[in-house]
Amino acid sequence: MALVSILWAAAAQAQEAPATVDEIVVTAQKRTQNLQDVPIVVTTVSGSTLRAAGVRDIKDLTILTPGLTVTSTTSSTSTTARVRGVGTVGDNIGLESSVGVVIDGVYRPRNGVGFGDLGELERVEVLKGPQGTLFGKNATAGVINVITKKPDFEFGADGALEVGNYGLKALSAGVTGALVDDKVAGRLFITRRERDGFIDVVTGAGPRTQTDDNDQNYWSARAQVLVKPTEDLSINFSADYTKRDENCCLAEQVLNGGVTKIMAVAFPGSVANPANFDGYKAYANRSTSKKITDKGVSAEVEYDLGSLQLTSISAYREFETHSAAESDLSTADIIWSSPSWTGTAFKTFSQELRLTGSSEKLNWTVGSFFTKEDLTSKVGTLYGADFEKFVGLLLSSGTNGALVSQLTGNAAGTTFANGQGQRDQYNQSEQSFALFGNASYKVTDQLEVTGGIRYTWENKGVDAFYGNTDGGKGCATLAAKPLPAALINAVCQTYQNPNFTNLTASQDLSEGALTGTIKAAYRFSPELMTYVSYARGYKAGGFNLDRLAYTYAAGSATSLKPITKTDFAKESADSYEVGVKSTLFDRRLLLNGTVFYQKYTDFQLNAYNGLVFTVISVPEVISQGVDADFMFFPIQGLTLQGGVTYSETSYTEKDRAVLGATSRLPGSRLSFAPLWSGSLAVAYQHDIGENLVGKASLSAKYTSAYNTGSDLNPLKTQEAFTLWNARLSLGQQDDKWSVELWGQNLTDEHYYQVAYDATYQSGSIGAFPSAPRTYGMTLRLKY
Repeated sequence: MALVSILWAAAAQAQEAPATVDEIVVTAQKRTQNLQDVPIVVTTVSGSTLRAAGVRDIKDLTILTPGLTVTSTTSSTSTTARVRGVGTVGDNIGLESSVGVVIDGVYRPRNGVGFGDLGELERVEVLKGPQGTLFGKNATAGVINVITKKPDFEFGADGALEVGNYGLKALSAGVTGALVDDKVAGRLFITRRERDGFIDVVTGAGPRTQTDDNDQNYWSARAQVLVKPTEDLSINFSADYTKRDENCCLAEQVLNGGVTKIMAVAFPGSVANPANFDGYKAYANRSTSKKITDKGVSAEVEYDLGSLQLTSISAYREFETHSAAESDLSTADIIWSSPSWTGTAFKTFSQELRLTGSSEKLNWTVGSFFTKEDLTSKVGTLYGADFEKFVGLLLSSGTNGALVSQLTGNAAGTTFANGQGQRDQYNQSEQSFALFGNASYKVTDQLEVTGGIRYTWENKGVDAFYGNTDGGKGCATLAAKPLPAALINAVCQTYQNPNFTNLTASQDLSEGALTGTIKAAYRFSPELMTYVSYARGYKAGGFNLDRLAYTYAAGSATSLKPITKTDFAKESADSYEVGVKSTLFDRRLLLNGTVFYQKYTDFQLNAYNGLVFTVISVPEVISQGVDADFMFFPIQGLTLQGGVTYSETSYTEKDRAVLGATSRLPGSRLSFAPLWSGSLAVAYQHDIGENLVGKASLSAKYTSAYNTGSDLNPLKTQEAFTLWNARLSLGQQDDKWSVELWGQNLTDEHYYQVAYDATYQSGSIGAFPSAPRTYGMTLRLKY
């Protein structure tokens, strides 16, 4: 009834015609089309809707997109996007994404690399299902296609000042205009953002001094120069730079197992006992500082040859992180990572070349794509000052913290010395080349058939350098003692294993994959189109960039032996869809629906046991369900947009042979795969007097219950929840100024992003929490 009242009141005041569906364009098929002419499931969100919902990055986008889930763990760069319940956990850098992220035509190699302030946005398109024909590998679940604003030859300048709770202070400014009349235009955008952390931290004796976590502190700039030497030729040069210096991201305790309860007694006040997930309170004695640099340049050339159009996109990008980590969820000094030896660096070059032609009946595209990626990953896990005491308590069931020195005869604190431990480095190189073609042919005025094919060649190689700064002497010494195998394995985890000391290993992988699509669309009338489609997607194989080793077994030839062959198979997806696209009420209502069935073969599951990541190729995953989207312009100034996704995304019984007879996974839904998700965004604006305009927007996203752990432990289940964002603004009709009041997560939902087995604490669970309710005010100026 409230919504009906809003519509009735707004209709009484409406004077101009509302917007129509004809104004909604997308580039989901690498050419500009009306949304309703594209036989693909696409959720498109305009720049104004993104701003009204408070969307600044890919993670914020989830509130506007049913079927999309984005989560983060130990860092904002450890970000994972999932579509219809399918994605790739971002913590293992050896894995590439199932959901591709493309910003201004440039592919980003990992979801986390594409995470950041997106700046001034034209629109964002979320393409669901495999998009391997035009967008290439690593898009088996979908693509997030981001289009930013290009330079304008008409001068314009704007700025925004934002303040909010948790000490939020943000400033952004943009300017565009002609540099040379009708020939050269430029655009510059700069933003700076600071916010205190929303997690309170108990630091104990330190050395950490930062008493909050999950803060924000970054600045970003994007410059573009558009050159148009002739009417037929345009070249857009772009450069961007982002620097982040933040403390992120601590987890809260969900459940305390026996080891954590021993810690609570041996190290008083070191953990919450009992565990309490509701208070945004964490325990950490070590730093979680993250220093991140993301930068790149690109050139997009478009040449109109009459009936042909040539497009070239060249890009070079660098991305680097230095990460400190607190691993044990306590103020006891047990396990930590130093930013001097933990981090990741990417150097990526890509080149895409497309030739497009069109006639009355035929639209076609042929092209090639090349990318070269050099990756360096450093992994360091170090012992803290309390580690040896902790091991003694672990071995003695909490009764003897001095047991290690008693067993070894070494002075206390020298068997597992503070600051010693694992230092590994992985140098991975990749080259990928693809040829592709796509064509749409109008058989009749009503029937259009689309076909596409792509072949991708992939070559990868990795050199691994393993090291233990102390030679792994703790494990080596205790493994020689007459201790039960279970206890030896407890102190001989991979990062302690002496057999990795000064070990080197190299691996190579070469593969090819054929992907493609075929679609048929039939238009019964200008208002109604139906389509059927088949698409095949491909995600590259690779290498697990973490230590793997056999467990200890007395007398076994493989006891504690390193596993240096860590490759995993390519993943493929076959998708079948039947859909309808309709426009009603004089093209003011868009109503689309799709039934889908997707089968994933050799699905790349990234499992975490509290210490290391392991990639498992799961034989089969099935995702099936329904997608529905709508957009409605009932009256001038009012827009309603939303949708619903129902998705059953599950392992099958075929997986039991690989996953094990007692595994919870076969026959169960994947983690982060809710059955239902739905979104709704309402935006209304109306003139107030002769000079002012008022705007109001409300966004909501419902997600049904889902499990957040890769092992599907029921204790890691997140119950259903709904997120609400809202914004009110008042300003001049010509947008010279406006003042906005906004709030995000208005009902202060506190939910798991990811729940996981606590490091070295069997039976304990930690979880990375969602952001709490935030609110503030924004002043915008425009010239």
